[in-house]
Amino acid sequence: MSRILTVSGSPKVVSRSARLLSHVAAAVEEDGHELRDLRVLDLPADALLAGNTEDPEIAESIAQLAWADGVVIATPVYKAAYTGLLKAWLDLLPQFALAGKVVLPLATGGSLAHALALDYALRPVLQSMGARHVVQGFLVVDSFIEADRDGVTTISGEALPGLTAVIDGFGHALSVAPVEVLV
Repeated sequence: MSRILTVSGSPKVVSRSARLLSHVAAAVEEDGHELRDLRVLDLPADALLAGNTEDPEIAESIAQLAWADGVVIATPVYKAAYTGLLKAWLDLLPQFALAGKVVLPLATGGSLAHALALDYALRPVLQSMGARHVVQGFLVVDSFIEADRDGVTTISGEALPGLTAVIDGFGHALSVAPVEVLV
C-alpha cells in the first residue's frame, strides 16, 4: 500500500477543514495506506515565513513530504483562495517537491462558489510542483460538516457521495503505476 501525508492548511487547530481531513484520512487508512499527518499551523511561524528550510521542524515537514507517495491537502477558502499559511509552506518547498506524487486537494467554504479556489488557485501550484497526478479536488460546504460531542466528524447531505467519489479516485490513482516517458 501507499504512504500518505495529510496536510492541514488551516490556521485553526479545530476547524471544518481539519475535520474534513480527519474524515478522509480515516477512509484512506481503512484502505490499508500508511498515514502521517502535518498541521502547517504547528510549524514555527518565524521559520515558515522566512522560508528557513534549515529549521529542524521545517526540514522534518519536507522530509515527511519526500516520504509520501500521495498527499491529501485540506484548506479553508478565505477571500477566494487557499490559506496564506498553506501558501507559505508550499512556497518554501523545493520546486519539484511533488514529483511522482498523487495529490488530492480538498477545501471547505461557505458556499459552492468557493470551489473555484481549488481549480484556479491551488491546482496550478500543485501541478507546477511536478505532481504525477492532481486528482479531482472537492469542496465541502461548511454546513455539511458536523461533529458530535466526542469530536466524531460526519459529512452529511449531498456532500458525502461526491467526497466518497474523489477519495475513491485518489485511491485508484495511487494504485496505477506511473507511466514512464521516453525522450
